[in-house]
Amino acid sequence: MSAALAEMMALSREVLWMHLVVFLRVGPVISLFPGFGEQTVSVRIKLALAIMFTIIVTPAAAPTLASLPPFGTQFFWLAITEAAIGLMIGIGLRLFLLALQTTGSIAAQATSLAQVFGNAGATPLPAMGHLLVVGGLALAMMLDLHVHVAAMVIATYGLFPVGVLPDPSQTSQWGLAQVRDAFALAFALAAPFLIVSVLYNLTLGIINRAMPQMMVIFVGAPVIVGGGMFLLFLLAPTMLHLWMTALQGFVNNPFGAR
Repeated sequence: MSAALAEMMALSREVLWMHLVVFLRVGPVISLFPGFGEQTVSVRIKLALAIMFTIIVTPAAAPTLASLPPFGTQFFWLAITEAAIGLMIGIGLRLFLLALQTTGSIAAQATSLAQVFGNAGATPLPAMGHLLVVGGLALAMMLDLHVHVAAMVIATYGLFPVGVLPDPSQTSQWGLAQVRDAFALAFALAAPFLIVSVLYNLTLGIINRAMPQMMVIFVGAPVIVGGGMFLLFLLAPTMLHLWMTALQGFVNNPFGAR
């Protein structure tokens, strides 16, 4: 009986150690996960989500954890390496939400709507930014983003073995590429608003030169505000679709060749 109990205790200790190591990688991902990692979400809920993700990921990643060191050894090194990999994944996901926020800010600035409900949430954003962010998060959850991210985390164990720190030069290049793509995506999504703003200002300048006595600002301000809202009504579904397509491409191949 004592031998069987000792064997059971050793097995449970190994299982607990495996889950702890996986938690070190999953925790940073959940803390930066779009939707789950928001400031309005309680820390207890984030911890519960991280534990549930760990329980889901560990059995699937168990075959790749064969080189896991013995229980309790190299814990600090594992904490550094696994947290670094988790932060890479989390930051890559978070940049897509920042791209959506930047899109709303650019569009609002271009259409004179930047000061409308600017502090409605935890992150100061114009009304357009809040609308796009909430719509994007709802669309991502409807399309099971959390399930695809769990599969992505499992796949990272084949790319980054446990206890191996990612190459700094490749990581920096990957990070720069992610930031570049996030700003490019934000500008591309906000491009229609910028084009309309340029055309509006050119037209307003021509009218002002043709009729100096006319107060064109009293006519032009309602036009650009109404036009911006109408343009958002028309383009928001397409913008969110393009954003979700880019996000799904990242989740399917986060560290692929560019």
